[in-house]
Amino acid sequence: MKRGFYRAQPAAGAGVARRPAPAGLLRGLAVLLVAAAAQPAFAELPPAVAAALDTARIPAEAVSAWVQPVDGSPPALAHNAARPMNPASTMKLVTAFAAFSQLGPAYTWHTRVARAGEVRNGRLEGELFLIGGADPMLDEDRVRRLLRKVRGLGVQHIAGGIVLDASALALPPHDPALFDGRPLRPYNSGPYGLLMHYNTLQLALFPAEAGGPVTVVAEPPLAGLALENRLVGGSGACEPWQRGLEAALSPAGGLILSGSLPVACGVRNWSAAPLAPSAYAAALVGAVWGELGGTAGNAVREAVTPGSATILLDEESRPLADVIRDMNKWSSNVIARQLLATLGMNQPGDAVQAGAAAAQRALAAAGIDTSGLVIENGAGLSRLERVRADTLAATLLAAWQRPWMPEYIAALPVAGVDGTARRRLNGSPANGYAHLKTGTLEGVRAMAGYVTDARGQRHIVVMMVNHPQAAASAAAQDALVEWVWAGR
Repeated sequence: MKRGFYRAQPAAGAGVARRPAPAGLLRGLAVLLVAAAAQPAFAELPPAVAAALDTARIPAEAVSAWVQPVDGSPPALAHNAARPMNPASTMKLVTAFAAFSQLGPAYTWHTRVARAGEVRNGRLEGELFLIGGADPMLDEDRVRRLLRKVRGLGVQHIAGGIVLDASALALPPHDPALFDGRPLRPYNSGPYGLLMHYNTLQLALFPAEAGGPVTVVAEPPLAGLALENRLVGGSGACEPWQRGLEAALSPAGGLILSGSLPVACGVRNWSAAPLAPSAYAAALVGAVWGELGGTAGNAVREAVTPGSATILLDEESRPLADVIRDMNKWSSNVIARQLLATLGMNQPGDAVQAGAAAAQRALAAAGIDTSGLVIENGAGLSRLERVRADTLAATLLAAWQRPWMPEYIAALPVAGVDGTARRRLNGSPANGYAHLKTGTLEGVRAMAGYVTDARGQRHIVVMMVNHPQAAASAAAQDALVEWVWAGR
């Protein structure tokens, strides 16, 4: 079929007098006209979008798209909109909607500290418990603040050791290598009831000269993790600098960094996830407690807090609206996984599956058709997750009608301005007019969000591409945003 717009043609015999139609027929025609009016104005892709797809050698059949004003008027574009597609990270829009709907924008998580035993002369005779509440953003600073307060309460030595209680989330085994065979990439980390610092080791890299060593500064401190630095400075252009770096575990469990970083890059920030979340939390707590001058009688370990323990401290997280902003602005997969598990936290069985079911129910309760919707982890880092373009658009429309709409939209990257969309639409008149969640996997490129046109009217825009050449579809997606911005 030739790409282009479908335009209605004048009826044959226009102007010819006819006898009045029977009332029943008129009523039938009225029904048909209403149904026709509810159909999208265009089922074919705009010419500029189609041309960009042709250039990228991507067939229109591999694309789904939807454009609709936020006032609920009929869509201006619906292309393959009922076809379930892999959404990549645009699935986070579904997770965010479910979290706002079920928990509310002011929801917070709590991490508590408890003790078993008495404190005498700086010595806690029993254990100190850190009790997780599934907080997605319990970073090093907050862990340090909690333990500093413990020191302020007069505890220096913990005879029974420090115990981590992650029982808030009942979770299945997680294999960080399952998705792409790269288990040390932070985006592959799974949820955890006492997740700390996103389970990520941040590495600042300082190249000095070609052939010379690269200085590495690792944060946060992780007790017992040996870092073997084999990085050297390289010559030539900087991009793509990460392809020259490798991280691997040594037989002894240390982290080996190898490869070359071009000197032209200057200082760069890299990251790795060398430990499982439970081991990472133990290493972080052990290191921070030692830095604060504390000692303990046993290694940091996992266990469930007994009911007889005395609560000492309660650390409240930032509100959900802030957490979702961090998740969507920078497309954090570990936050998304943690949010989905939070939705299933108080349900029996696997918190991830329960969270996925809760998300499905949240959409259905909002009147959204969830046919074809598959939620595996809520992050979009999946080969299984699926959503239809019209379902994603209905989610965005429902969010627009909710009282937490400002928080939902503000969490999205602004194209050409910030977050993961900061390099999109640069030099375009639509720069700064689109709040978009983007998503990229091998064979997948997607975007979804809100675009304000040149007249100040806002529209819902969804486009998903599932094709081996999907990575080349950015220009087509930008063309769709510009088409909407220009008023179609």
